[in-house]
Amino acid sequence: MTNITVSLPDELAQQAQSAGLLRPDAIERLPREVMKKRQVEQLFTTMDKLAQVKPALTEAEIDAEIAAARADRARRR
Repeated sequence: MTNITVSLPDELAQQAQSAGLLRPDAIERLPREVMKKRQVEQLFTTMDKLAQVKPALTEAEIDAEIAAARADRARRR
């Protein structure tokens, strides 16, 4: 386990202490929650980027490729 020292303004430290945010379990939970939130945000950012990407082939082009491959396979039999 790693120990860290955190410096906070006195007023903030008192408020955090009163709210129970300086207990070991609360201090452990805070970075976990932030990391999880960042992962979700990154996921949505990636999904947005993927939604903007146009497919290399249209559905009609894909259908034509499949039909051509099937016709080729039928000719070889």
